[in-house]
Amino acid sequence: MKALQYRAIGSRPELVEIDTPTPGPGEILLKVTAAGACHSDEFIMGASEEEYYFKPLPLTLGHEVAGVVEAIGSGVHDVEIGESVIVYGPWGCGRCYHCASGAEQNCEKGMRAPGIFSDGGMAEYMIVDDARHLVPIGDLDPVKNVSLTDAGLTPYRAVKSALPKLVPGSTAVVIGSGGLGHVAIQLLKALSAATVVVLDVGEPQLELARTVGADHTFLSNPDAVPAVKDLTRGLGATVVFDFVGIQPTADLSAKMVAAAGSVVVVGVASGAVPIGQTTVPLDVTGRAINWGSRTELMEVVELAKRGAINIHVERFSLDEATTAYEKLHAGEIRGRAVIVP
Repeated sequence: MKALQYRAIGSRPELVEIDTPTPGPGEILLKVTAAGACHSDEFIMGASEEEYYFKPLPLTLGHEVAGVVEAIGSGVHDVEIGESVIVYGPWGCGRCYHCASGAEQNCEKGMRAPGIFSDGGMAEYMIVDDARHLVPIGDLDPVKNVSLTDAGLTPYRAVKSALPKLVPGSTAVVIGSGGLGHVAIQLLKALSAATVVVLDVGEPQLELARTVGADHTFLSNPDAVPAVKDLTRGLGATVVFDFVGIQPTADLSAKMVAAAGSVVVVGVASGAVPIGQTTVPLDVTGRAINWGSRTELMEVVELAKRGAINIHVERFSLDEATTAYEKLHAGEIRGRAVIVP
Protein backbone atom coordinates (compact mmCIF):
# COMPACT_ATOMS: atom_id res chain seq x y z
CA MET A 1 0.00 0.00 0.00
CA LYS A 2 1.01 3.65 -0.37
CA ALA A 3 2.03 5.56 2.75
CA LEU A 4 3.53 8.97 3.47
CA GLN A 5 6.52 8.54 5.76
CA TYR A 6 9.09 10.68 7.53
CA ARG A 7 12.21 8.60 6.99
CA ALA A 8 15.31 10.57 8.00
CA ILE A 9 15.99 13.41 10.44
CA GLY A 10 15.88 16.74 8.65
CA SER A 11 14.27 15.33 5.49
CA ARG A 12 10.85 15.98 4.01
CA PRO A 13 8.11 13.29 3.90
CA GLU A 14 8.21 10.67 1.16
CA LEU A 15 5.48 8.63 -0.50
CA VAL A 16 6.54 4.97 -0.35
CA GLU A 17 5.15 1.47 -0.85
CA ILE A 18 4.89 -0.67 2.29
CA ASP A 19 3.07 -3.87 3.23
CA THR A 20 -0.62 -3.63 4.06
CA PRO A 21 -0.94 -4.45 7.78
CA THR A 22 -3.05 -7.27 9.22
CA PRO A 23 -5.00 -6.72 12.46
CA GLY A 24 -3.91 -8.79 15.43
CA PRO A 25 -5.97 -9.69 18.51
CA GLY A 26 -7.98 -6.68 19.71
CA GLU A 27 -6.97 -4.58 16.68
CA ILE A 28 -8.97 -3.02 13.85
CA LEU A 29 -7.88 -2.46 10.24
CA LEU A 30 -9.23 0.77 8.77
CA LYS A 31 -9.47 1.59 5.09
CA VAL A 32 -8.50 5.24 5.35
CA THR A 33 -10.96 7.72 3.84
CA ALA A 34 -9.17 10.91 4.94
CA ALA A 35 -6.13 12.06 6.93
CA GLY A 36 -5.33 15.57 8.09
CA ALA A 37 -1.96 17.28 7.78
CA CYS A 38 -1.03 19.24 10.90
CA HIS A 39 1.57 21.76 12.08
CA SER A 40 2.43 19.19 14.75
CA ASP A 41 3.84 17.07 11.91
CA GLU A 42 6.06 19.99 10.96
CA PHE A 43 7.17 20.21 14.60
CA ILE A 44 8.13 16.52 14.51
CA MET A 45 10.01 16.86 11.23
CA GLY A 46 11.75 20.01 12.48
CA ALA A 47 13.26 18.27 15.52
CA SER A 48 17.02 17.71 15.54
CA GLU A 49 18.63 14.33 16.18
CA GLU A 50 18.98 15.25 19.85
CA GLU A 51 15.41 16.61 20.15
CA TYR A 52 13.63 13.78 18.32
CA TYR A 53 11.80 11.55 20.83
CA PHE A 54 8.99 10.19 18.68
CA LYS A 55 8.59 6.76 17.01
CA PRO A 56 11.89 5.49 15.61
CA LEU A 57 12.03 6.23 11.89
CA PRO A 58 10.49 5.54 9.49
CA LEU A 59 7.26 7.05 10.78
CA THR A 60 4.01 6.96 8.81
CA LEU A 61 2.49 10.38 9.41
CA GLY A 62 -1.14 11.20 10.14
CA HIS A 63 -2.73 11.59 13.58
CA GLU A 64 -6.03 12.94 12.22
CA VAL A 65 -7.66 9.92 10.61
CA ALA A 66 -11.07 8.87 9.30
CA GLY A 67 -11.87 5.53 7.75
CA VAL A 68 -14.22 2.59 7.37
CA VAL A 69 -13.70 -0.65 9.25
CA GLU A 70 -12.14 -3.12 6.83
CA ALA A 71 -11.28 -6.05 9.13
CA ILE A 72 -11.15 -6.86 12.84
CA GLY A 73 -8.88 -9.02 14.92
CA SER A 74 -9.98 -11.66 17.40
CA GLY A 75 -11.65 -10.36 20.54
CA VAL A 76 -13.02 -7.19 18.96
CA HIS A 77 -16.67 -6.54 19.75
CA ASP A 78 -19.26 -3.86 18.95
CA VAL A 79 -17.47 -2.77 15.76
CA GLU A 80 -19.10 -3.38 12.40
CA ILE A 81 -17.34 -3.98 9.09
CA GLY A 82 -18.00 -0.97 6.86
CA GLU A 83 -18.69 1.40 9.78
CA SER A 84 -17.57 4.99 9.19
CA VAL A 85 -15.41 6.26 12.06
CA ILE A 86 -12.81 8.77 13.12
CA VAL A 87 -9.82 7.84 15.27
CA TYR A 88 -9.26 9.26 18.75
CA GLY A 89 -5.54 9.99 18.60
CA PRO A 90 -4.11 10.12 22.15
CA TRP A 91 -3.79 6.39 22.75
CA GLY A 92 -3.08 5.68 26.42
CA CYS A 93 -2.71 2.54 28.50
CA GLY A 94 -6.45 2.41 29.18
CA ARG A 95 -5.96 1.49 32.86
CA CYS A 96 -4.55 4.49 34.74
CA TYR A 97 -6.72 7.14 36.40
CA HIS A 98 -6.57 9.57 33.46
CA CYS A 99 -7.35 6.87 30.90
CA ALA A 100 -10.22 5.55 32.99
CA SER A 101 -11.76 9.04 32.90
CA GLY A 102 -11.33 9.21 29.11
CA ALA A 103 -8.43 11.69 29.24
CA GLU A 104 -5.92 9.38 27.57
CA GLN A 105 -3.86 12.35 26.39
CA ASN A 106 -2.63 12.57 30.00
CA CYS A 107 -1.89 8.85 30.39
CA GLU A 108 0.48 8.17 33.27
CA LYS A 109 2.50 5.82 31.05
CA GLY A 110 2.61 8.23 28.10
CA MET A 111 0.74 8.36 24.80
CA ARG A 112 1.22 6.02 21.83
CA ALA A 113 -0.50 8.42 19.42
CA PRO A 114 -0.60 7.31 15.76
CA GLY A 115 1.45 9.46 13.42
CA ILE A 116 3.57 10.55 16.39
CA PHE A 117 4.59 7.59 18.57
CA SER A 118 3.28 4.85 16.28
CA ASP A 119 2.49 4.61 12.57
CA GLY A 120 -0.40 6.84 11.54
CA GLY A 121 -3.09 7.05 8.94
CA MET A 122 -1.59 8.94 6.03
CA ALA A 123 -1.77 5.73 4.05
CA GLU A 124 -4.30 3.51 2.34
CA TYR A 125 -4.82 1.40 5.48
CA MET A 126 -4.13 1.80 9.19
CA ILE A 127 -4.15 -0.37 12.30
CA VAL A 128 -6.08 0.97 15.31
CA ASP A 129 -5.03 -0.64 18.58
CA ASP A 130 -8.39 -0.74 20.39
CA ALA A 131 -12.08 -0.26 19.59
CA ARG A 132 -12.35 2.43 22.28
CA HIS A 133 -10.29 4.69 20.02
CA LEU A 134 -12.97 4.69 17.31
CA VAL A 135 -15.81 7.23 17.29
CA PRO A 136 -18.64 6.64 14.79
CA ILE A 137 -19.52 9.63 12.61
CA GLY A 138 -22.57 8.29 10.81
CA ASP A 139 -23.36 10.28 7.67
CA LEU A 140 -20.80 13.04 8.29
CA ASP A 141 -18.43 13.61 5.35
CA PRO A 142 -15.09 12.12 6.50
CA VAL A 143 -13.05 14.57 4.39
CA LYS A 144 -14.74 17.62 5.89
CA ASN A 145 -14.75 16.19 9.41
CA VAL A 146 -11.54 14.16 9.82
CA SER A 147 -9.89 17.14 11.52
CA LEU A 148 -12.45 17.04 14.31
CA THR A 149 -9.98 14.62 15.91
CA ASP A 150 -7.41 17.38 16.54
CA ALA A 151 -8.32 20.71 14.93
CA GLY A 152 -11.78 20.30 16.46
CA LEU A 153 -10.95 18.47 19.69
CA THR A 154 -8.02 20.60 20.87
CA PRO A 155 -9.71 24.01 20.57
CA TYR A 156 -12.88 22.48 22.05
CA ARG A 157 -10.96 21.52 25.20
CA ALA A 158 -9.38 24.98 25.27
CA VAL A 159 -12.71 26.79 24.94
CA LYS A 160 -14.59 24.43 27.25
CA SER A 161 -12.03 24.98 30.02
CA ALA A 162 -12.56 28.74 29.84
CA LEU A 163 -16.37 28.82 29.60
CA PRO A 164 -16.95 29.82 33.25
CA LYS A 165 -15.20 33.14 32.51
CA LEU A 166 -16.82 33.75 29.12
CA VAL A 167 -20.01 35.29 30.45
CA PRO A 168 -22.04 38.06 28.75
CA GLY A 169 -19.84 41.14 28.51
CA SER A 170 -16.60 39.14 28.36
CA THR A 171 -14.03 39.26 25.57
CA ALA A 172 -12.15 36.32 24.06
CA VAL A 173 -9.06 36.95 21.94
CA VAL A 174 -7.95 34.27 19.49
CA ILE A 175 -4.37 34.64 18.24
CA GLY A 176 -4.02 32.72 14.97
CA SER A 177 -7.02 31.87 12.80
CA GLY A 178 -5.46 28.87 11.05
CA GLY A 179 -6.31 25.19 11.22
CA LEU A 180 -7.25 25.18 14.92
CA GLY A 181 -7.94 28.86 15.46
CA HIS A 182 -10.72 29.15 12.88
CA VAL A 183 -12.50 26.29 14.66
CA ALA A 184 -12.04 27.97 18.05
CA ILE A 185 -13.82 31.07 16.71
CA GLN A 186 -16.84 28.96 15.76
CA LEU A 187 -16.82 27.19 19.12
CA LEU A 188 -16.69 30.48 21.00
CA LYS A 189 -19.67 31.77 19.05
CA ALA A 190 -21.61 28.53 19.56
CA LEU A 191 -20.84 27.97 23.24
CA SER A 192 -20.31 31.39 24.82
CA ALA A 193 -21.66 34.92 24.99
CA ALA A 194 -18.19 36.47 24.62
CA THR A 195 -17.19 39.07 22.05
CA VAL A 196 -14.64 37.32 19.83
CA VAL A 197 -11.54 39.23 18.71
CA VAL A 198 -9.05 37.62 16.33
CA LEU A 199 -5.42 38.50 15.63
CA ASP A 200 -3.39 37.21 12.70
CA VAL A 201 -0.52 38.34 10.49
CA GLY A 202 -2.35 38.98 7.20
CA GLU A 203 -5.63 40.05 5.66
CA PRO A 204 -6.44 36.63 4.09
CA GLN A 205 -6.28 35.03 7.55
CA LEU A 206 -8.40 37.79 9.06
CA GLU A 207 -10.94 37.42 6.26
CA LEU A 208 -11.28 33.72 7.14
CA ALA A 209 -11.77 34.74 10.78
CA ARG A 210 -14.57 37.13 9.85
CA THR A 211 -16.16 34.50 7.62
CA VAL A 212 -16.47 32.06 10.53
CA GLY A 213 -17.81 34.60 12.99
CA ALA A 214 -15.15 36.91 14.46
CA ASP A 215 -16.64 40.15 15.82
CA HIS A 216 -13.41 42.16 15.47
CA THR A 217 -10.08 41.46 13.73
CA PHE A 218 -6.66 43.10 14.04
CA LEU A 219 -3.20 42.44 12.71
CA SER A 220 -1.11 40.49 15.20
CA ASN A 221 1.46 43.11 16.22
CA PRO A 222 2.05 45.43 19.20
CA ASP A 223 -0.72 47.76 17.96
CA ALA A 224 -3.23 45.01 18.79
CA VAL A 225 -2.74 45.61 22.53
CA PRO A 226 -4.21 49.15 22.62
CA ALA A 227 -6.86 48.06 20.10
CA VAL A 228 -8.06 45.31 22.44
CA LYS A 229 -7.86 47.65 25.43
CA ASP A 230 -10.00 50.20 23.57
CA LEU A 231 -12.64 47.54 22.91
CA THR A 232 -12.74 46.53 26.56
CA ARG A 233 -12.86 49.95 28.31
CA GLY A 234 -9.18 49.60 29.12
CA LEU A 235 -9.64 46.32 30.97
CA GLY A 236 -8.14 43.85 28.49
CA ALA A 237 -9.26 40.41 27.33
CA THR A 238 -11.06 38.04 29.66
CA VAL A 239 -9.39 35.05 27.98
CA VAL A 240 -6.59 34.98 25.41
CA PHE A 241 -6.26 31.79 23.34
CA ASP A 242 -2.81 31.57 21.74
CA PHE A 243 -2.93 29.16 18.80
CA VAL A 244 0.58 30.11 17.67
CA GLY A 245 2.66 29.69 20.81
CA ILE A 246 5.79 31.63 19.82
CA GLN A 247 7.32 34.26 22.10
CA PRO A 248 5.90 37.31 20.28
CA THR A 249 2.34 35.97 20.66
CA ALA A 250 3.02 35.01 24.28
CA ASP A 251 4.15 38.60 24.89
CA LEU A 252 0.94 39.92 23.31
CA SER A 253 -1.10 37.61 25.55
CA ALA A 254 0.60 38.87 28.70
CA LYS A 255 0.07 42.51 27.72
CA MET A 256 -3.61 42.28 26.78
CA VAL A 257 -5.08 39.85 29.34
CA ALA A 258 -7.32 41.43 31.98
CA ALA A 259 -7.08 41.03 35.75
CA ALA A 260 -8.52 37.67 36.83
CA GLY A 261 -8.37 36.59 33.17
CA SER A 262 -6.76 33.55 31.60
CA VAL A 263 -4.10 32.82 29.00
CA VAL A 264 -4.69 29.51 27.24
CA VAL A 265 -1.77 28.31 25.11
CA VAL A 266 -2.55 25.82 22.35
CA GLY A 267 0.15 26.40 19.71
CA VAL A 268 3.10 24.00 19.80
CA ALA A 269 6.15 26.26 20.11
CA SER A 270 8.53 27.54 22.78
CA GLY A 271 6.81 30.79 23.74
CA ALA A 272 5.94 31.27 27.40
CA VAL A 273 4.00 33.72 29.56
CA PRO A 274 5.68 34.27 32.95
CA ILE A 275 2.87 34.32 35.50
CA GLY A 276 3.81 36.13 38.68
CA GLN A 277 2.85 39.02 40.91
CA THR A 278 4.58 41.59 38.71
CA THR A 279 4.52 40.02 35.23
CA VAL A 280 0.77 39.89 34.48
CA PRO A 281 -2.34 41.44 36.05
CA LEU A 282 -3.29 39.88 39.38
CA ASP A 283 -5.33 36.69 39.54
CA VAL A 284 -4.43 35.72 35.97
CA THR A 285 -4.26 31.98 35.34
CA GLY A 286 -2.40 30.12 32.60
CA ARG A 287 -3.00 26.78 30.93
CA ALA A 288 -1.26 24.73 28.25
CA ILE A 289 -3.75 22.55 26.37
CA ASN A 290 -2.94 18.95 25.55
CA TRP A 291 -5.33 17.57 22.89
CA GLY A 292 -8.60 16.35 24.52
CA SER A 293 -10.49 13.43 26.01
CA ARG A 294 -12.50 10.69 24.31
CA THR A 295 -15.75 12.07 25.70
CA GLU A 296 -14.86 15.53 24.43
CA LEU A 297 -14.34 14.10 20.94
CA MET A 298 -17.84 12.61 21.12
CA GLU A 299 -19.15 16.06 22.07
CA VAL A 300 -17.29 17.64 19.14
CA VAL A 301 -18.86 15.12 16.74
CA GLU A 302 -22.31 16.06 18.07
CA LEU A 303 -21.56 19.75 17.46
CA ALA A 304 -20.52 18.92 13.89
CA LYS A 305 -23.73 16.98 13.32
CA ARG A 306 -25.67 20.07 14.43
CA GLY A 307 -23.75 22.27 12.01
CA ALA A 308 -22.00 24.31 14.72
CA ILE A 309 -18.53 23.52 13.31
CA ASN A 310 -17.49 23.84 9.69
CA ILE A 311 -13.81 23.08 9.18
CA HIS A 312 -12.36 24.71 6.07
CA VAL A 313 -10.34 22.10 4.19
CA GLU A 314 -8.10 21.92 1.15
CA ARG A 315 -8.24 18.45 -0.39
CA PHE A 316 -5.22 16.57 -1.78
CA SER A 317 -4.79 13.04 -3.07
CA LEU A 318 -2.23 10.77 -1.42
CA ASP A 319 -0.02 11.25 -4.47
CA GLU A 320 -0.18 15.02 -3.76
CA ALA A 321 0.58 14.64 -0.03
CA THR A 322 4.14 15.97 -0.29
CA THR A 323 2.78 19.09 -2.02
CA ALA A 324 0.28 19.55 0.81
CA TYR A 325 3.10 19.54 3.33
CA GLU A 326 5.11 22.02 1.30
CA LYS A 327 2.12 24.37 1.27
CA LEU A 328 1.61 23.81 4.99
CA HIS A 329 5.29 24.53 5.65
CA ALA A 330 5.03 27.74 3.62
CA GLY A 331 1.89 28.89 5.45
CA GLU A 332 -0.25 28.66 2.31
CA ILE A 333 -3.05 26.46 3.69
CA ARG A 334 -6.31 28.15 4.69
CA GLY A 335 -7.90 25.99 7.36
CA ARG A 336 -6.80 22.34 7.16
CA ALA A 337 -5.06 20.24 4.51
CA VAL A 338 -6.74 16.84 4.12
CA ILE A 339 -5.22 13.88 2.29
CA VAL A 340 -7.64 11.51 0.56
CA PRO A 341 -6.14 8.12 -0.45
